[in-house]
Amino acid sequence: MHTPAPATTPPDARPGRSVSWPIALTVDVALILLFASLGRSAHALDPAGVLETAWPFLAGLLVGWTVWRVRRAPFSVWPGGVALWLTTVAAGMVLRVLVGEGTALSFVLVTLGVLAVFLLGPRVLVQLVRGLRSRRSG
Repeated sequence: MHTPAPATTPPDARPGRSVSWPIALTVDVALILLFASLGRSAHALDPAGVLETAWPFLAGLLVGWTVWRVRRAPFSVWPGGVALWLTTVAAGMVLRVLVGEGTALSFVLVTLGVLAVFLLGPRVLVQLVRGLRSRRSG
């Protein structure tokens, strides 16, 4: 009888088997807080102001994690990471409009750029490290 070879897919790329999703979610939240802190540094950098800036994007992040089931492959760049990034920005901007906060074009563009680096960058790095590890072990 033939026994199938073990799967070579990383554990956190298999549906329902991710053990690294809390790490990915924590990194995402921390980087959105950093984004808000950097944005507020030109103004008064107080914790309440940082949270005021961050909350719409944190809510958008949670929507993205839920809708796109990012937990299944938390370090995926495509399509999960890109969908998460765009959902985070779009939902964040919609929430800002609903509460009367600004959504100037320059702010939207900066947000798209910074959150692309912050939400996709760590995922790209994880994929690069995994690729290097698999080449070394393979």
